Amino acid sequence: MKAFLCGLLFFVPGVALAESQWVLDQSTLTYHVSHPLHHVEGISHEARGKGVCQAGQCDFLIAVPVKSFDSGDSNRDLHMIQAVRAGAFPMVAVRTKLPENAASASTVNADLEIQFAGQTAHYSGVAFQRVDQGKESRIAGTIPATVADFKIPPPSLLTVPIKNEIPITVDMTWRQSP
Repeated sequence: MKAFLCGLLFFVPGVALAESQWVLDQSTLTYHVSHPLHHVEGISHEARGKGVCQAGQCDFLIAVPVKSFDSGDSNRDLHMIQAVRAGAFPMVAVRTKLPENAASASTVNADLEIQFAGQTAHYSGVAFQRVDQGKESRIAGTIPATVADFKIPPPSLLTVPIKNEIPITVDMTWRQSP
């Protein structure tokens, strides 16, 4: 599940210039899981990504290893890896296409395709805030993922399953390639 959330985080920036390329420089992806007895967050800083802008459109791909999420409890992390079948599906991949003119907006609404745990989910109009600093763009927002989106049986504690909602918080810095 952790990887799932993380994979949701693999969003692409709305920053683009004609015939430009972007590289994911830094990332923090955090999945949030709630259970009546506690709240858990798993964090990964290992996402990699690339964006290519041509003919008025930018295509972005972001990938993060499922095993890179850390919740602070190695047993929980191992169970998450098993629950999302990370042995068979070790990566979370996020793809999006944005018009180049999205570069002028401080809020970017992106349609995301996320592949996680052997399933593909689509999210429309996910809002991300964008702040430019020189040739870098910082993108931040939340992907409204759910366990059901990826057909993952909800893990349980004391026979009580986690909540279906597993939002993924995304904070990424993209750098324009020379």
